Amino acid sequence: MATKTPRRFDFARDSFAFANELLWEYQFDPATGNAAFQKREPKPDYAHRCFVLVRAARQFLYHARFDADQKIAGNDIYRQLTGEVVLRNPRIPCELEKQIVIPGFASLREFSAAREELLKAECGGAWRSYFLRSHWRMVFPISREHQKSTAENLSAEIQGNFSPIIHLVKFPALTINHGMILFDVVEAGGNLEFSACDPNDPEKPARLKFDRAAGKFFLPANSYWAGGELDVIEIYRGWFL
Repeated sequence: MATKTPRRFDFARDSFAFANELLWEYQFDPATGNAAFQKREPKPDYAHRCFVLVRAARQFLYHARFDADQKIAGNDIYRQLTGEVVLRNPRIPCELEKQIVIPGFASLREFSAAREELLKAECGGAWRSYFLRSHWRMVFPISREHQKSTAENLSAEIQGNFSPIIHLVKFPALTINHGMILFDVVEAGGNLEFSACDPNDPEKPARLKFDRAAGKFFLPANSYWAGGELDVIEIYRGWFL
């Protein structure tokens, strides 16, 4: 009997080769965490797609198989296949025999490097980043107990070979409103350290830490975030989220 448990997300093969671009350039004061920002010039043409990219990356993980031994196809074929992948259920992986075969490439990383513009056009518009079920959840209080159970559930899912998608948020400040895929976790001093695919940075994994005693997640500083505490909600896992 075929299993619906996918293999775990592999950053080197399952992430996109291109980034969700930032509309703003940020400079953070290390003492206060305050940000100064200005519009990027020239204006990026592929922004507001963080949730688009994490959703699509896991769609390929859950529903596609790459076969580099097959002949490279034309863009019309790849456009059709990508559309089929994106339309599949984002919450449940399919059986292996029902996976969509992507010919001519060994991985999503390789495919997206070669067909960047096609995938940008076919994976979904920026509207997908705005119309998320998790947006209703962040307006309600998120307790430390909720974050503790979230962290343990995320860890258990990863140990079970799943790769959860998370929504990182500060509400009502909205200094961060972002999506990532978690694919590894280690115990460190009694706390949890997650490895994540950040669609804003295709070059390397991000690190997300959870302090069990405080019941808080922490994301280190990067090009768009000053670093510090934030809340995490798992998304694309059930009917309400």
